[in-house]
Amino acid sequence: MVDSTTTTRNVRDLPLVPRNPLPILRLIQAVRTLDTGQEVIRAAGGSVTRVSFGPSWLVPSLVSVMSPDAIRDVLGRNDALAERCIVHDEVRHLAGDSLFVLPNEPWRPRKRALAPVFTKVNVRKYSGHMSRAAQAFADQWRDGGDVDLDAACRTVTMRSLGRSVLGIDLNDSAAAIAEHMHVASGYTADRALRPLRAPRWLPTPARRRARAAVAAMLEVTAGILTACRADQGIDAPLVHALIGATDPETGKPLSDSDICNDLLIFMLAGHDTTATALTYALWALGHHPEVQDRVAAEAAALGDRELTAEDVAHLGYTTQVLREGLRLCPPAAGVGRLALRDIEVDGYRVKKGTLIAVGIYALHRDPQLWPDPTAFDPDRFTPERMRARERWQFLPFAGGARSCIGEHFAMLETTLALATIVRAIRLRSRDDEFPVDVPFTTVARGPITAHVEAR
Repeated sequence: MVDSTTTTRNVRDLPLVPRNPLPILRLIQAVRTLDTGQEVIRAAGGSVTRVSFGPSWLVPSLVSVMSPDAIRDVLGRNDALAERCIVHDEVRHLAGDSLFVLPNEPWRPRKRALAPVFTKVNVRKYSGHMSRAAQAFADQWRDGGDVDLDAACRTVTMRSLGRSVLGIDLNDSAAAIAEHMHVASGYTADRALRPLRAPRWLPTPARRRARAAVAAMLEVTAGILTACRADQGIDAPLVHALIGATDPETGKPLSDSDICNDLLIFMLAGHDTTATALTYALWALGHHPEVQDRVAAEAAALGDRELTAEDVAHLGYTTQVLREGLRLCPPAAGVGRLALRDIEVDGYRVKKGTLIAVGIYALHRDPQLWPDPTAFDPDRFTPERMRARERWQFLPFAGGARSCIGEHFAMLETTLALATIVRAIRLRSRDDEFPVDVPFTTVARGPITAHVEAR
């Protein structure tokens, strides 16, 4: 057994993470730009760097980690870290408790209750909904024309998510839900990233808009819950798992409020992340016709039937394309943790109370890890190169105990959708750039236009 006193003394002997030399105004700007700002911070201070905006008693320090070893030291442990930090506190105050914001102790039983819905085995049962949603997109555009990939992929993923785990077709509400999500997530991210924040009781216009957006989304989730309680035969595994979940100490079921809060977060995460991943992959293929044709040929070799989970084993190159898209446009540009005591990160000491920002965007674009990092190259993800790669080098769904619970769902959905669409339609992207907003998850700043025609 390791002696805790010795361990603590050794950590205290380590040097503090070096302070980033950028001027405060430049640091504020970089921190508030959750994706590209990471590279600015790394260029000035290295892959492990401390960002300070003033005295620690006034503004807590932030340590940014962007290397595989440093990220392993953070995400690979739970003993001295809390998932909940200022970002999660802002989400909790706006949208209530959910799996995303719960502290570790109440989070564990909640995850145990929901994990069966998203196991690899159970997710395979949803593949029909996923393929049919993508096929509807392909059928709609067989006559050709210009399409907004962002809007179309949001429709695909909203239909797939609704039919797979919520027991409802969300298409009629898709546009409104997406807008409400953008308003709410943008507000909470903006507050979390401000060095100084207005008190929560102050009724600002932005807060009123955010609360109205959350209320509108909770109406949707309340309707889903009401329908499932009234008809136990509705095929809605996520909703029924939440209804069946209990508090480990009291044995009491979750309140309707808690269930609706969790459904809201799953709608946000399950919709935004997969929609953006699919949009980016299609946009990239629209700039690389030779890669697109190879994906189409791989899917066409399976015939013109509905693709299923069993087909994924034969869609190896399609999966490589998707992974390369996730490298360049990760669903979450970064994640946060809070140090509950002094800890060691890559040979440095991180002090208790420090917010640790894990820079996934910068990790995925580090030229020391990825030659020509901005180039789109699916061959980076051949089976041989993946086996040779450091475990903590590619983290599209974060890592560790609190990695994304919906990873299997997202990968299956986007793989089947990508193959189904490209098998039927040839795309040519109109836009040279892929603009994004990064409130929490990465979302396309649409429209993302492509010309499509039947193959």
